[in-house]
Amino acid sequence: MPVHNADVAALFEDVADLLAIQGENAFRIRAYRNAARTLNQLSRPVADLVAAGEDLSDLPDIGDDLAGKIATIVETGRLPLYDELAQDIPPSVADLLRIPGLGPKRVRRLRDALGVDSRAALKRAAETGKVQALDGFGETMEQNILDGLAQMSDDARWLLARVEPIVASLHDHVSAHDAVERVDAAGSYRRRKETVGDLDVLALADDGPAVTEHFAAYEDVAETLSQGDTRASVRLRSGLQVDLRVVPPKSYGAALLYFTGSKAHNVALRDRAVAAGLKLNEYGAFRDDTEKRVAGTTEDDIYDLFDLPYIVPELRENRGELDAAADGTLPDLVTRADLRGNLHTHTTYSDGLHSLEEMAAAAQTRGLEYLAITDHSPAVAVVQGLDADALRAQMDAIDRLNEDLDDLRVLKGIEVDILKDGSLDLPDAVLADLDLCLCALHTALDLDEETQTERVLRALDNPHVHVLAHPTGRRINERPPIEIDLDRVMEAAADRGCVLELNAQPERLDLSDVHCRRAKELGLPLVIGADAHSTDGLDVLRYGVDQARRGWLEADDVLNTKPWADIAPVFDR
Repeated sequence: MPVHNADVAALFEDVADLLAIQGENAFRIRAYRNAARTLNQLSRPVADLVAAGEDLSDLPDIGDDLAGKIATIVETGRLPLYDELAQDIPPSVADLLRIPGLGPKRVRRLRDALGVDSRAALKRAAETGKVQALDGFGETMEQNILDGLAQMSDDARWLLARVEPIVASLHDHVSAHDAVERVDAAGSYRRRKETVGDLDVLALADDGPAVTEHFAAYEDVAETLSQGDTRASVRLRSGLQVDLRVVPPKSYGAALLYFTGSKAHNVALRDRAVAAGLKLNEYGAFRDDTEKRVAGTTEDDIYDLFDLPYIVPELRENRGELDAAADGTLPDLVTRADLRGNLHTHTTYSDGLHSLEEMAAAAQTRGLEYLAITDHSPAVAVVQGLDADALRAQMDAIDRLNEDLDDLRVLKGIEVDILKDGSLDLPDAVLADLDLCLCALHTALDLDEETQTERVLRALDNPHVHVLAHPTGRRINERPPIEIDLDRVMEAAADRGCVLELNAQPERLDLSDVHCRRAKELGLPLVIGADAHSTDGLDVLRYGVDQARRGWLEADDVLNTKPWADIAPVFDR
């Protein structure tokens, strides 16, 4: 059974949640969370490291005990510690931690005092006023819980980055069959949406029954939901549902277009087909009067029918891409190769896993020309941020490091916290000596829209602030965006000469694609930041590029596609 890094990381996060609900030692809980972060940012499959007999304790934040647990998970697919904890605390209880405002202590109190062991039980308790009667809760918290429950969906969606290794493994398996000429993952995955529901996979082959049988025999299949001559549906051990369609060459392009979507894009394209006297479906394009097939082998052939250039999957959301294609105004979308630098990086000076020197070497390996070191300020104690003296010591270390570097410039920066009143967590005197300053919200995320917006605007008024990092504070599937008038913030940033970050961390991807496009409309440049906490963390830049492409961004819309000398004046307010 294939075990992916994200699977092990998710299991460690689950263990940390269960330990937290039990009231376990904070250091033990943090050890599992740190190990999960290491695994999520590891470029090599941990299963390969185990198979090669490599010492996993050499990885950051992985000691001998956790290394042994990782090996157990890889070899057996299970972790006895999790099974033991889950007997006492069902996963449905840990699931309550996803509700904004409910930390481990409150979840434990709800369980012990009210017997709350699921979302349904919590909803009943809140609706009958039992939650507000508990010490430390109150009427406001009870209403916030009900609001949080209303926002949560039972339809699980998977982070794009978690699905990616699963797709790679499935691709290898299906492609291994002799009858298969090509395999593509379609749907929202191919459109590079930030989350994926069910996964659609297409296989180009003439022998459908043999391919569906081979597909259903994939070692990670937990349940075969259906299996026929040209299609099969399975549920993997991870819970992800995968639907396979086996398609002959004459229809492959039409099927790939259809199953890639979006539904709105397909409907708009079919409307054009009807207007042209054509019928378009997953099997091909046909003359409406004669049923003669006129296209279907490739996607390009279908777009050609309407005198349209090929439209990349990231744009297929019916947000004007068809008209832009007809007018010859499709954007020349940014690519990962366009990025010259990363402006959001953490090191062991705060909560990063690797040293200043190691992060610089990793940036060089990835062909970057500049790397901004932006460790945290002190406001959030858990990340052990830098005070003014520590930041100046780091600045001196960066100066020394730059003396030994030829093809990389390391920039002096900080990710400074915006305090509740909109002031910054470090004095202007030290901020003034940095190459750039990112500001960010990490606390008081529950303020109302007007208060939160004014708080951010005050921070942007500071002449030493250059970038607003992860502007909405969201964590996909975990925490909703803060209440903020982002349009007003973007207009203010443009007016003040600041920029906003598109944070490339897969669980953030903040800004959304819609907000990226709005920034483009306002003429507000963005930076794509890795928010890297390890050397492998630099690799998430590509997810930020995916999001930027969905937001119609071109290279000129992204500051860090340019040499540092060209953009340094932007950071000199």
